[in-house]
Amino acid sequence: MNKTIGILAHVDAGKTTFSEQVLFSCGVLQKKGQVDHGDSFLDTDPMERARGITIFAGQAVFPFGDDTIFWLDTPGHADFSTETERMMSVMDAAVLLISSVDFVQPHTMTLFRLLESYRVPTIIFLSKCDRKDADPEGAIRDIRKRLTGDILDLRAWQTNGSISPCLEDIACMDAAPENVAEMFLSGDLTEAPYLDALREMFMRRACIPVCAGSGLTGDGVDSFLGILNELVQPKLSDVPEFSARVFRVTHEDTGLRICHMRSLSGSLRVRDTLTLPSGNEIKVSQLRRYTGEKYTQLQEAAPGELVALPFPEPVLPGSAIGPAAPVQLRTDPMMSAQVLFDTKDTDAHTVSRALNILGEEEPSLHVSVTGDRMVIRMMGRIQLDVLQESMQRRFHLPISFGPARVMYRETVKSPVIGIGHYEPLRHYAEVHLRLLPGKPGSGITFRSLAHVDDLTLNWQRLIRTHVLEREHKGVLTGAPLTDVVVELLSGRAHLKHTEGGDFRQATYRAIRNALMQAESVLLEPWCGFEIQVPSDMGQTVLGTLMPLTTDLNPPVFSGPHAILSGTAPIARFAAWQEDFSRLTRGLGSLRIWMDHDAPVEKQEKVVEEIGYAPLADTEHTPDSVFCSHGAGFTVAWNQVHAWAHVADPEDPDSLPETNLD
Repeated sequence: MNKTIGILAHVDAGKTTFSEQVLFSCGVLQKKGQVDHGDSFLDTDPMERARGITIFAGQAVFPFGDDTIFWLDTPGHADFSTETERMMSVMDAAVLLISSVDFVQPHTMTLFRLLESYRVPTIIFLSKCDRKDADPEGAIRDIRKRLTGDILDLRAWQTNGSISPCLEDIACMDAAPENVAEMFLSGDLTEAPYLDALREMFMRRACIPVCAGSGLTGDGVDSFLGILNELVQPKLSDVPEFSARVFRVTHEDTGLRICHMRSLSGSLRVRDTLTLPSGNEIKVSQLRRYTGEKYTQLQEAAPGELVALPFPEPVLPGSAIGPAAPVQLRTDPMMSAQVLFDTKDTDAHTVSRALNILGEEEPSLHVSVTGDRMVIRMMGRIQLDVLQESMQRRFHLPISFGPARVMYRETVKSPVIGIGHYEPLRHYAEVHLRLLPGKPGSGITFRSLAHVDDLTLNWQRLIRTHVLEREHKGVLTGAPLTDVVVELLSGRAHLKHTEGGDFRQATYRAIRNALMQAESVLLEPWCGFEIQVPSDMGQTVLGTLMPLTTDLNPPVFSGPHAILSGTAPIARFAAWQEDFSRLTRGLGSLRIWMDHDAPVEKQEKVVEEIGYAPLADTEHTPDSVFCSHGAGFTVAWNQVHAWAHVADPEDPDSLPETNLD
């Protein structure tokens, strides 16, 4: 069987050292590399070796018994958590490394919650047990307190070489099948049913096993790998046709785009025809299997394999090939920054093209271009440093960044109708949409109220695709639109002249047309935070937090620590966060996450400072194109209603919803 296993950890937990030991034990390496020496096998990028941290996920392949393991080493720094999250979408299981010296760290909690949201079966390995200050028992208590109580200590299995010492603990798990508990009470200690029960609980995350050892010395690693392989079962689809999920995109020095994917069903052979998400077809010219920075050529990709192949067009990570479901990242950058460069020496188009290449590899950057102004999103300062170095090293383009800003979003306060019409010569589409406020955190949702007699289902489905396929800009600051319900009221196609792209243009213009008429609301991100500091610092830190937010939870004093939590606008909290280490003299830990969006207090001031001009953003126009005397002409957004070919329904609320499934 092919099994994909990822390893995750808070930075400095010993993850890369552990991976080196795993690859050494399994015969991939003849000599273990070290992060400090810059020769670790999976950290292949020069920036990783120079900085001593993992920035890009690394991949290795090795046989283990009758199975083939695809091993994914992920970044541990919070700035690169989107890279880690993309790997989760293709994992059969994850190893979460926790230091037996430092216990659960802030980013450990974030990783655990992400694994939980993706339903990735997780096993914990307590690292650094060779150190004199290691405290595995304390680490287990901390895991129970801060992560989950559903853990199962398998260290006795590691030591004994058999599952027999753990049978009682397995039978006593709350999620254990009744027959296993009955077997134990009756004295039946046949191991196979207990192992089957543990495997089943593990794969549905009802049980989080814990093992221990040292990546540096190798103690406990071999026995851990045996246990891990016993528990992991591939998560594949049973459909006969080929399907896959894209988890990474890279570019070779020649500019060749390489798409990395996990096969979920069927098989793919060289010279097969593959249908891309866009609907275009390509002939597969080669299939690659990567280990480190090298690869071998395959003739066929079987279910469960990680393969890479050249793609002629952009396909972003998270995309699906065939009947597999695409994946939407849950981690969302809360900050943005303007890209700065010398316009005398550097062409804006060249910079934009290079940034878009990097944006294919890291979609969370979301490069936004309005004229010569370019803005990217970011997770943190280290990510900006890496981006700046990548632009210089790969494209020889010197860039810098303006001050970091919060990542605003926009929504609408009340319902509004927009019309989009696209009719240059030999093209035709008209779309009438209504935008309504959606539930907080709902993003963009769609429903159709159009009658199939007016617009057939295939066109309605295409409009839905165009509504959801891209991020729509608001008109206040050009920030992404969110928490909006888009209703299709009506539309029209032409039997002869309508093509799919016509409805794309009409849909985009209808949304923008509605926004120009709407009362828009600017939203700013609020982060959730949890702070742990020594008890004697609790009141001091709490006093500095109070001016930042009105949403503070009562402090919790647990032993020698005080735990402070709440939510705050990231615009205020970000500056405070930079002083956190100084404030706590390095004795505190801080975890933050995106919690919710809320209206900006001084909206007019922020809008004025940003200075976005919606009508100057020609890539997101609210105007429509009509045709007269064989030529297309533009109609301004505030005149489109008078020119529309389809009458608005007198009472849109009376229209029944159309089922597009």
